[in-house]
Amino acid sequence: MVIILKKRNIVVITSVIAIFIIIGVLISFANLIVDIQWFLSMNYLNVFFKKFLTQIMIGIPSFIILFILSYFYLNRMVKDYAKFAQDIVVKKGYRRFRNIVIAVSFIVSFVISLFISSNWWNDYLFYVNSANFGVRDPIFNEDISLYMFRLPFLFDIYELLIVIIPILIVATIIVYGLMYLSDKTRFYEISDRGGNLFKAIYNKDILMIAFRQIAILGFVFFIVLALGFYLKSYGILYSRRGVAFGASFTDVHVTLIFYRILIFASILSGVLFMLGAFKQKLKYIVASPIIIIAILILSTISQAVVQSFVVAPNELDKEKTYLKYNIEYTKRAFGLINVAEKNYYLKKDIDKQVLNENKDTVNNIRINDYRPVNQIYNQLQGIRLYYKFNDIDIDRYTIDGNYKQVFISAREMNLDNLNSQAKNWINMHLKYTHGYGVVISTVNDVTATGQPDLLVKNIPPTTDTNIKIIRPEIYFGELTNSYAIVNTKTGEFDYPSGDTNKETFYKGKSGIPMTFLNKIFFTAYTGDFKILLSTDITSDSKMLIYRNIKDRVEKIAPFLIYDDDPYIVVDNGKLYWIIDAYTYSGNYPYSEPYAQTGINYIRNSVKVVVDAYTGDVNYYISDKNDPVIRVYDGIFPGLFKGIDKMPEGLKAHIRYPQYLFDIQSNVYKNYHMSDPQVFYNKEDSWDIAKEKFSGKVQPQESQYVIMKLPDGSKAEYILMVPYTPATKDNMVAWLAARMDGDNYGKLVVYKFPKSSIIYGPMQVENMIDQDPTISKELSLWDQKGSSVIRGNLLTLPIDDAMLYVEPLYIQSSNDNALPEVKRVILAYRDKIVMEDTLQNALNKLFNLKPQTVPGLPQQAPTNLNQTQQELIKKANDIYNNAINATKNGNWTDFGKYMDELKNILNDLNNSLK
Repeated sequence: MVIILKKRNIVVITSVIAIFIIIGVLISFANLIVDIQWFLSMNYLNVFFKKFLTQIMIGIPSFIILFILSYFYLNRMVKDYAKFAQDIVVKKGYRRFRNIVIAVSFIVSFVISLFISSNWWNDYLFYVNSANFGVRDPIFNEDISLYMFRLPFLFDIYELLIVIIPILIVATIIVYGLMYLSDKTRFYEISDRGGNLFKAIYNKDILMIAFRQIAILGFVFFIVLALGFYLKSYGILYSRRGVAFGASFTDVHVTLIFYRILIFASILSGVLFMLGAFKQKLKYIVASPIIIIAILILSTISQAVVQSFVVAPNELDKEKTYLKYNIEYTKRAFGLINVAEKNYYLKKDIDKQVLNENKDTVNNIRINDYRPVNQIYNQLQGIRLYYKFNDIDIDRYTIDGNYKQVFISAREMNLDNLNSQAKNWINMHLKYTHGYGVVISTVNDVTATGQPDLLVKNIPPTTDTNIKIIRPEIYFGELTNSYAIVNTKTGEFDYPSGDTNKETFYKGKSGIPMTFLNKIFFTAYTGDFKILLSTDITSDSKMLIYRNIKDRVEKIAPFLIYDDDPYIVVDNGKLYWIIDAYTYSGNYPYSEPYAQTGINYIRNSVKVVVDAYTGDVNYYISDKNDPVIRVYDGIFPGLFKGIDKMPEGLKAHIRYPQYLFDIQSNVYKNYHMSDPQVFYNKEDSWDIAKEKFSGKVQPQESQYVIMKLPDGSKAEYILMVPYTPATKDNMVAWLAARMDGDNYGKLVVYKFPKSSIIYGPMQVENMIDQDPTISKELSLWDQKGSSVIRGNLLTLPIDDAMLYVEPLYIQSSNDNALPEVKRVILAYRDKIVMEDTLQNALNKLFNLKPQTVPGLPQQAPTNLNQTQQELIKKANDIYNNAINATKNGNWTDFGKYMDELKNILNDLNNSLK
């Protein structure tokens, strides 16, 4: 009975294991089929199979070579054992042993070839598709492509051989040692001494064979070791020994010499080892590794001595040449070699004429901050709980003929905000499938209550501008993290309309048809049996997966770095996401790695466009001079398109990415110094200027602005950041990246004269804090049930002058209160003003003509009737009351007065018609 139970337990356990294995295989197979269908639907099937085919291309030859070598080597051992064995059973069983050899050779070769194909395929493709940089390193005079594309694959081969050969040597010693000591390989003769009748005679031929094989393996090992020292000699270009990254004096004059000695020493050791093994001379065998170890010890001692007693006392003199290399190649690697350096002399006063000449700059002064704007968008334009504006993007549009900088954000579907009762499978995957529309506002305009002036708003989108949206649905975005099944019997929620909801059906070509077989695959793929059982899913239905745009683009091209800030664009009535993608490496010689990333080469070589409705993905090469993207283009033909293929409407919205600019501006803090001595002493080291935001001191963010450069002819879209000395707060320079038209990607730094003191952002922040009038009002507002939010301080060059702009938000402590722009602070030289509008602040700061009451004619007509005169008087009274309310921090009354003023002005305008 016990035996029967044990057998049943074994059957049950075996059955369960078998079921799990079958399920695992089915899921893996389903994942593969789904991925193939998805890549096919995206027209990138060749990209999917490139990795697979490359792995086969290097895996199968590797397996064949390894199998042949391992089979002949192991089979040789079996033959030797059979040859020397005194047991007839062993000799007759050779065929059985050979089968074991075949099995072991197969397993070993399969495992190693699987490792090779899984880990080498990318390095292999880089090696065979290598593209020249046209730049040579200063030590070995090799093109940079050697380090970026070819050396990694050569190191892969070296590292594999340097591990396998010692394993074979150890295995040979063990196998032949056991063979030598085995009872079956020795014979006995009659002893001529007392005691035992027979004396054991060991077969020395076994040792001879073992020594020969070890001799060959040892020689090959030392040759591979020589190859390793040759490859490692290039590694001095990544040395951290000196005062800067890259080969130092000691590396070039000591380490490199010893590497070359070690190359010849390794070859010599290989010869000695082989001779010692063949002739069974132990001293030769022992001498081989001792020679290498002795040279390595001598190398280490020599490096320490030279570094301590030759370089350290004369560090600048010895390292000057190598510092120069580090500066040059770091700037090349980070795209800073062609930064245009210009002097910026503050020789002009800002007056009415200067403001008029720079009206495009003035008209785009940003008095809104994207962080409070995000909160306002969500509260005013969220419409329903399930909509969310993930973040605020900054872009520029030509609006009714005017070049304007705007905030724009997509109204996405956030399923996490559905109430618990609505979070059922149908709603999550069939009903609530997409977001709807965008909201756009200019950065420089606010309403009378201090909120962003919305140019595009509501559901469906409404606008009085030329920005029209005819396809507002967002099926693919930053928050679409789950799959959706479209064109089902359920119908898809489109947008709310009063007490009812509008429904729609997806008309895009994207998606995988939900055939019965695909329903099975997706059931296994998602683990959700509702897909298979649902009667709402028909043959016309489609499955949309990888709807998160970051996941989508990374699935297709995982070898690029993608920007964390995709931004949405309106073009020809449709919505598109643009994502900046970067090629990168840590193998650029002499280039200082950035922070803790290990990256020492980066380019924004690709602009990725994702259709928010169809999910179509296009990769455009934006930097054809980047050799890395040229290599990827050769590896994946058809994946990338030239930037000239991008629609003009989208091309007008490509921007220089903040991610790359921030890296470059941080690197440039030190690498603007081209003189090795100045660099060594850090005499002119810079830092990103600091500002105060929300009560905290932090490095100033790089800012997108529309402005006319000091030597420019018209306003353009740029990205800029100011610099201060490393230990001070006064401003010394500002860096700008241009991005309009043919100027895209050009970097220019404007340096202030060293003899003048220019206020930095933090100094202006301190001046604001110390201004008695401003600080008094800020303290007052912070104490009356409201809080003050200080926006980003904008450092704005205007011709040959600097203007500083900071918006002030006031937010009530009440729940769901909206932050509103209530004041604008301007600073110019030693003067600071704070007014309710930007125009009033400009008027006061530069003594311009005061602004009239908004909406009133500048000169009242003389033929006004009594009603019109009363309306004007009443409007002025209400306006004064509104101003007094702001001074008292009474924002509720202020809003009420402004609403009344708006109604009176409308009545007055109507009466004047």
